[in-house]
Amino acid sequence: MNSQERIAFLRKELSSHNHSYYVKDTSVISDVEFDQLLSELQKLENQYPNLFDANSPTQRVGGEVLDGFTAVKHKYRMLSLGNTYSAEDLHDFDLRINKLTDDDFEYVCELKYDGISISLTYENGELTQALTRGDGAQGDDVTHNVKTIKSIPLKLKGDYPKKFEIRGEIFLPIASLASMNEIRVQKGLEPYANPRNTASGSIKLLDSKEVAKRPLDCYLYYLLGDNLPTKKHFDNLQKARDWGFKIPSEIESYKTINEVLKFIEKWDLKRHDLPYEIDGIVIKVNDINLQQEMGFTAKSPRWAISYKFKAEQVATILEEITYQVGRTGAITPVANLTPVLLAGTTVKRASLHNADQIQKLDIREGDKVFVEKGGEIIPKVIGVDLSVRDLFSRPTLYISYCPSCNTELVRKDGDVKHYCPNTERCSPQIKGRFEHFISRKAMNIDGLGAETIELLIQERLISKVSDLYLLEKEDVLPLERMAEKSAVNLILGLEASKSIPFERVLFGLGIRYVGETVAKVLVKHFKTIDRIINADMETMISVDEIGDKIAESIISYFSQQKNINLIIDLKNSGLQFVSKIEDTSKSDLLKGMKIVVSGVFNHYSRSELKKMIEEHGGKNVGSISKSTTFVLFGENMGPSKKVKAESLGVNMVNEDEFLAKIS
Repeated sequence: MNSQERIAFLRKELSSHNHSYYVKDTSVISDVEFDQLLSELQKLENQYPNLFDANSPTQRVGGEVLDGFTAVKHKYRMLSLGNTYSAEDLHDFDLRINKLTDDDFEYVCELKYDGISISLTYENGELTQALTRGDGAQGDDVTHNVKTIKSIPLKLKGDYPKKFEIRGEIFLPIASLASMNEIRVQKGLEPYANPRNTASGSIKLLDSKEVAKRPLDCYLYYLLGDNLPTKKHFDNLQKARDWGFKIPSEIESYKTINEVLKFIEKWDLKRHDLPYEIDGIVIKVNDINLQQEMGFTAKSPRWAISYKFKAEQVATILEEITYQVGRTGAITPVANLTPVLLAGTTVKRASLHNADQIQKLDIREGDKVFVEKGGEIIPKVIGVDLSVRDLFSRPTLYISYCPSCNTELVRKDGDVKHYCPNTERCSPQIKGRFEHFISRKAMNIDGLGAETIELLIQERLISKVSDLYLLEKEDVLPLERMAEKSAVNLILGLEASKSIPFERVLFGLGIRYVGETVAKVLVKHFKTIDRIINADMETMISVDEIGDKIAESIISYFSQQKNINLIIDLKNSGLQFVSKIEDTSKSDLLKGMKIVVSGVFNHYSRSELKKMIEEHGGKNVGSISKSTTFVLFGENMGPSKKVKAESLGVNMVNEDEFLAKIS
């Protein structure tokens, strides 16, 4: 055996042992024998650098130090799941699914791992890229760090597709965190709070050699690509296991939502015996064709949902109730607590939500209260221990005036929140609007932070966001702790922000209910700010993913002259109010048509056909109704869909007829 053959043999042998130990949890050789083989391979690779392979087992030790992470656009949006907390919510989800399809379907249930989501791309059987979720549209490239995780295969085996993505969760086992903390305590360092935060922090370290020291693990649970082995999610995962991926064994498929609930009940009891943390169950429609038909909302897939287990609770004393004013004027009551440890972090404050919640639970200062983390993130008060309440305690009287500007609060019919209407002179609202405008996901202005904003407001240099673009170096130099270089950087940052794309400017305006995703939807549809301003209610709600509440908020915002004046000022300053999102429309041949795509096709994939429909002005819909223009059908179309189309007299169009329509 020559050196090249020996290197190839060692790489294959070590990869096999890695898979046995970290994926199958079995050990074929001792650690000493493994290290000897790894050492031999390392020496041979050093001796023959021309035979270097980025996916060699020797590369798992890391060593690359980065200046930062590169943001990369996801090929497929990486959205989070909608959450549910009760059997009633799950039955509602089941009803929605049944309305979206006339076909028979089944659910797949999986454990919801508490870690950091990751998307891995493989080409020709080799790991080429690893991206975090990020904002769902783009994520950070953490490939070098992910390659250090030994349960993630660098090279695959078997009959894998030429190119595909697989998604999963990187996590830290409970015992591994305990071992890490034991060492940290011995060194006099603070222990890490919990597995999830530690895993998330580890994967974002800039030195991959340091990441390699963290005992991270990874379960994979979803495949994406054009040439997947089957049209069933469950079956694809079993195939992925054969290729070398660590696929959870605790996955089951069920026909009914009641069976799903039994699976949830089982794991609500058994989860505490697992070697890693889970915070719920994920429920997905198994049929990938149905997943594609059902599609997505602005934030999550319609065909999947997360059931969250009841959060950990602790009891502590509510010392004082204070009130916060948000950038929209919304008042949020806050419980100031005797510090208590909850889910790995010390909690001192918790949300009381609104006046109705305080009244409903009869929450009072001095009470012993129960606190939990809503969705495992934001602490909230969920109950009171009335058995130990002070006999002389008094009911909480919700404030009537703004705690900042003393303006009388208002509360609209149907709204749970109280608001301060003094939008122009209430300092937390003013400051909040500026902080939102300059935030990373909006204008992301270098050299400008919350402290500087506060100073600029105090010095009366700014009162509305357009004033930022009137600032000059001489205006900001006198500010506290503002050096020449800092002043120059601030002005340069403002100038650079003028090239920020329209959708981020629109998000930065802070219109109620217009988050990042909604802003992108609006910009993609309307193209310019003037068309958004002039859109009426009917036009606005005709846009996919824009409902009544969002539409009303946008129309209300632009009905106010002060907001129109703000847009004019920002336009004059050079900000972007015209879309640079590529217009992919090719014709209006299908304009106004509602089209259902069902079955398997010969020339194009289902996703390609749906894209063509949108390019020619049509709208993809998931289920057949009287308003459906036609059904684009292929082989293996669901029989119940066919029956429904025939009963409603909806036209059936095959692939060749469709292509002729748009040619």
